[in-house]
Amino acid sequence: MAEAELLRRAESMLNAGADILDLGAESTRPGSEPVPESEERERLLPALSALRGAFPEAVLSVDTYKGGVALAAADAGADIINDVGGFGLDASMLESAARTGLPYVLSHIQGIPATMQDSPSYTDLLTELHRYFQEKLRAAECAGLSRDRIILDPGLGFGKRVEDNLLILKELESFGVLGRPLLIGQSRKGFTGTITHAADAAGRLQGTTAISALLEGRAHILRVHDVEPNRQALLMARAIREASPWRG
Repeated sequence: MAEAELLRRAESMLNAGADILDLGAESTRPGSEPVPESEERERLLPALSALRGAFPEAVLSVDTYKGGVALAAADAGADIINDVGGFGLDASMLESAARTGLPYVLSHIQGIPATMQDSPSYTDLLTELHRYFQEKLRAAECAGLSRDRIILDPGLGFGKRVEDNLLILKELESFGVLGRPLLIGQSRKGFTGTITHAADAAGRLQGTTAISALLEGRAHILRVHDVEPNRQALLMARAIREASPWRG
């Protein structure tokens, strides 16, 4: 993407109410193939520097599972490291995340992006997710990555069946015992299309905004592509939740 288009899209998202811009240079959608670290750096760092210069007050998140990229991004002005691999896809990520001093999104994934949706399987999904996060939080603290810097992402669509994604959303409050903020990335995910019979990503907007409305007050960060319609869904849901009884 050309720098002018990047800045235009970033400005549009910020004006629409985005609190965080999440920037990535490697696709991690199901079936995607990895990108060499050198290529990811070449794609990411100039864009990150351009955004940092144009929007000095913006909160910039970098979507990477590579430790070396995380360190370089921190030096280039990133505010958050968003790792879909939960420091399991690159052995250097845990130490690197600790060194950055930045908030870190700890995600759950079963498998790797290229094959994670081939045949995901769980015996007891919620128990396995809780155990995963508890073990990862302990490992992070042992490596010097403080628990209070960690945001949890249960990883919708990252090695999950349709029923797994729905159960996570239904039982989101169960993760409260872990004591950390929750990030949910439900935007344009395939399972919404399965349920709503939307053939392509563009047709999944209504399903996405429906989930956003249901997550209002339950999740701390929503990662979406379409800022304005999701903001409207959140505003409407919040207004209903906070409505006071009418007294005549």
